Amino acid sequence: MSGEITMETSSGRRLASAGELELVVPECAKGIGAVIARPDSPDLIAGVRIQPLAVHPDDRGYFLEVQRFGCGPAAAFPAESTQVSAAVSYPGTIKAFHYHLHQTDCWAVVGGLLQVALADLRAGSPSFGARNTMYLGPLRSWQLLIPPGVAHGYKVIGDREATLVYLTDRFYNPRDEGRIAYNDPSINYDWETQHK
Repeated sequence: MSGEITMETSSGRRLASAGELELVVPECAKGIGAVIARPDSPDLIAGVRIQPLAVHPDDRGYFLEVQRFGCGPAAAFPAESTQVSAAVSYPGTIKAFHYHLHQTDCWAVVGGLLQVALADLRAGSPSFGARNTMYLGPLRSWQLLIPPGVAHGYKVIGDREATLVYLTDRFYNPRDEGRIAYNDPSINYDWETQHK
């Protein structure tokens, strides 16, 4: 990532900054943080937004509205730079952690089941260091808005591939995509099955 600097601070490892946004990897106890089971959870990381997707089932299957431009969590995404992408991942795959200094993501899982992990890296955020876990897919069809400075990743749960459709408020720019290892000892996210 452009401007990436790694150094120790009193509250964690400094990653990067842009303007007033400073990203620091917090020191967390091993775990998965707060499990988010409803869109209005008080444990949701500051700035993260959830909105249930409109699902229209009938005897043929179902129709899922992923995004109406100008509506919902991505309503402010500019038409001239919004990008729609998709990622297909195989069972057991872990893709984590990514973060951005500028880009906002809006996710919708349209097939399979994802265990989504978020970690607030924003020094000065009221939820700095918080981690959230949510399980998204057909049984929980949510749209998830992830602001800059919130690390994000997922694990595919179950025995089938998962498909993630996501919008970004700007075109893909590899210089705005930072990475932290899925097993980073500071974020200390526990990817193991919790209910054995």
